[in-house]
Amino acid sequence: MEFRIARGELAEAVGRAARALPARTPVPVLGGLLLTAREGRLTVSGSDFETTARVRTEAEVGAAGRVLVLGRRLLDICRVVPEGPVSCALEGTRFTVEADGTRFGLSTLPYEEYPALPEAPPEYGAVDAEAFATAVGQVAVAAGRDDTLPVLTGIQLRLDGEEMTLSASDRYRYAVRRLEWKPRAGSAGEPVEVLVPARRLLETARGLARCGSARLLLDPGAGPAAGAGTVGFEGGGARTLLRRLEGRLPGYGALFELPGASVAEVEAAALTEAVRRVAVVAGANSPVRLDFTAADGSLLVRAGYGDDVAAQRLPAALRGAGEASVAFDPAYLLDALNSFECPGLRIELLGAGQRALLVGTGAAAAHRHLLMSLRQLV
Repeated sequence: MEFRIARGELAEAVGRAARALPARTPVPVLGGLLLTAREGRLTVSGSDFETTARVRTEAEVGAAGRVLVLGRRLLDICRVVPEGPVSCALEGTRFTVEADGTRFGLSTLPYEEYPALPEAPPEYGAVDAEAFATAVGQVAVAAGRDDTLPVLTGIQLRLDGEEMTLSASDRYRYAVRRLEWKPRAGSAGEPVEVLVPARRLLETARGLARCGSARLLLDPGAGPAAGAGTVGFEGGGARTLLRRLEGRLPGYGALFELPGASVAEVEAAALTEAVRRVAVVAGANSPVRLDFTAADGSLLVRAGYGDDVAAQRLPAALRGAGEASVAFDPAYLLDALNSFECPGLRIELLGAGQRALLVGTGAAAAHRHLLMSLRQLV
């Protein structure tokens, strides 16, 4: 095996494939990246059983072949190897990387012990890669991080006609984002729902963001039980397969209906900055309070107790009530506010200790974020 490749191309391929490597594993070969060179192309693959990544890039292949090497060690080498063309070769049981007089040697791992990589599902449709990455980032903040409740660590994708809906919830908040996508001809039938790990999907979507269009690979008939189902995303020469999670998120339809709610409208960036500013005095279990007043069209953002307090007043409109006060966990509120990319924000309020719904305005109305407010006010 022997090939020659630009340093940047090698570093990008190895870096993207290395995202699928496990942080720690008792099986050494799972820490390896599989490099396959043939017919003017280098393919770098990695897997931890939950995620499988394959990245293809052009290379001058002198001798076809494949090799399994320690992935993170190769990634470290790619970060420090000099700029310019890089020559790689398999010499016996050693894999060498050489550029501009600098030479590295890596021991190889036994390929015969490496597990077979899963087959990719068929193409099911395509979505704008940048819009998809934005949408995933907006809902991922609401996904749970408790691995004992795996369903709540996922993002649910619902495909219904030409609309894709992404949702995530950790029981205390619930984020939903809709966007357009293009199903492959003949694939748009009954609505399909799949649940995939949020952190993995976020990494995958960010890697695809500059690809223009991302292809969705899915077999709706394959169930997630026992790891039988995978969902794939492909674009820019990279393909990532994610293991589907069992179960589904609880429905959000009734939760997002707030009959009798008062409605406040405020500038999103100003509110985000005000919350970030006053939250510096909020201690553990200390909320940020929002006091809306319809008469003077203002919002008072404040936090803290006793002498350690902070407050800022902003312009805001309130309809449906003369006054409204609500308090939130500052970290949860900032997560929600930072996920919106729109100038204005609408907040539907039921009162202290009840649900509050944040909705983008204009074209951003497809993004909604539900938060539980706190009963304890500042």
